[in-house]
Amino acid sequence: MFSQLVKITDELYISSATAVTANRLRHAGITLVINCTIEVPLIHVPDVETMKINVDDLPNARIGLYFDRCADRIRMARDRGGRTLVHCAAGVSRSASICIAYLMKFHRMNLREAYAHLKACRQIIRPNPGFFRQLIDYETRLFGKATVSMVSSPIGFIPDVYREEAKNMVMLTTAPPTNTRVRVTR
Repeated sequence: MFSQLVKITDELYISSATAVTANRLRHAGITLVINCTIEVPLIHVPDVETMKINVDDLPNARIGLYFDRCADRIRMARDRGGRTLVHCAAGVSRSASICIAYLMKFHRMNLREAYAHLKACRQIIRPNPGFFRQLIDYETRLFGKATVSMVSSPIGFIPDVYREEAKNMVMLTTAPPTNTRVRVTR
């Protein structure tokens, strides 16, 4: 999963930074690469445009500033017959947030639908809670209402689409270890 380009729509792909190679870009017909990292340099491949958004994978990072700019560039590439790859370091949070914003703006999916669609394509996505708050705000701007809300959980505030995952995480951290022997000393 980490070493491949994952197709989201005919014009949009997502990946980790390690999956970005000239051969893979050529094979997928990628004409634009959006690098959503501070730490990974841009790749230089003939006939492939690049765009870099410098954002940390931190809940307080302002990725929402880039939603429209990136979505518009993806659409422009598509209108010219091209395809876009969006990547960050792991292909989990930053790039997923940009792809979800694009799906909302140009495929008219609400946030819940866009998240579910992307999750079905790349199961490991998990935008951090701060990015999800910004996606909720973006959805409200686009459609006048939000389909995802932030809820309290034992691990802090999370989007309601993470509720089941959070329950499983809490169960894992609170479950007693299996197959362990207790040594009683007297």
